[in-house]
Amino acid sequence: MDFGWTDTQRALRERTRDRVRTSLAGEPGPFDRARWRLLGELGALGLPVAREHGGQGLGALDTAAVYEVLGEECADTGLVFAAAAHLFACVVPIAEFGDDAVRKQLLPGLCAGELIAANAMTETEAGSDVSAIEAVATEVPGGFVLNGHKSFASNGPVADVSVTYAVTDPAAGPFGLTAFAVDTASEGVRLGEPFDKLGMRGCVAGTVTFADCFVPMERVLGEPGQGAAIFQHSMGWERACLFALYLGVQDRLLKQCVTHARTRRQFGRPIGEFQAVSHRIAEMKLRLEAARLLVYRTCWAMDEDEPAGLHAALSKLAASEAALASATDAIRLLGGQGYLTGSGAEAAVRDALGGILFSGTTDVQRMLIATELGL
Repeated sequence: MDFGWTDTQRALRERTRDRVRTSLAGEPGPFDRARWRLLGELGALGLPVAREHGGQGLGALDTAAVYEVLGEECADTGLVFAAAAHLFACVVPIAEFGDDAVRKQLLPGLCAGELIAANAMTETEAGSDVSAIEAVATEVPGGFVLNGHKSFASNGPVADVSVTYAVTDPAAGPFGLTAFAVDTASEGVRLGEPFDKLGMRGCVAGTVTFADCFVPMERVLGEPGQGAAIFQHSMGWERACLFALYLGVQDRLLKQCVTHARTRRQFGRPIGEFQAVSHRIAEMKLRLEAARLLVYRTCWAMDEDEPAGLHAALSKLAASEAALASATDAIRLLGGQGYLTGSGAEAAVRDALGGILFSGTTDVQRMLIATELGL
């Protein structure tokens, strides 16, 4: 086992750190395409995509390394999450399952930040249970006609492309779902207004509705009926790499709390000398390092083409729960300062709450782990 970064990986992380500090520093704000294009210039929107299509051709571990730095250095966690959702749930499926024409047409713009992608899977009655999807796509000459309502799509209100899943063969069960890359400017597509959310405010989300929307056959990803497999493949990437950004957030909070514990004085001495404070910080460090090893282990398995389902569920569960626990601990340690807007800690709590929900809830991850163990 090698627990160190290579010189190439170390240089990639430091180059990312320098560029984020230069171009994406500052407090979180409303979504804007100028900052999105900066992510494209940084390369964050196409890391695992082949260079010929505008990406960097990186593996899962290198991709996670970049997102960990983004999570630490960019205070706008919602924006980083929006980039990750765009990349792992949309760009990766297009890159790996789209035909040559679709890849050439969409990937350069998606990687450069000229286009924004949304993943339109979730419906009112179909979240964790993808078999309950009600959106339908009826085959017609030259393509499909798509009808349905998606209730929650990250990047939905600003998306140019929607990776959408619909039933094409109701009798085929899990093999009757098909994936499409739909231009949101197409007739019959309606993007809802942004939701007012608790956290991740830099990532706008909303509904996507399809009403007799014609989708050309070339916009089918993979083959008709492969939608469930394509979705699970994209979730593998998302559960492995997206949660590296939460490692970065935890690292930022840990450093902030250590500094505070060294400089804040009560009862005539630094509060870090009190066991109640120092032990809480020790727990934050333990959570971070344990989650980090699980995330890296998952990405390593993906790069080695080894089965990664169990590792991905474990790492997603650990990283998301650790982020929430440590963000709450940061509030306790920083006291009134942490409770204030702009401290970083209060936003981290709000943003961490989303992590236990998306990409499969904490309870779904436990279910997946139990299934992998044969239960």
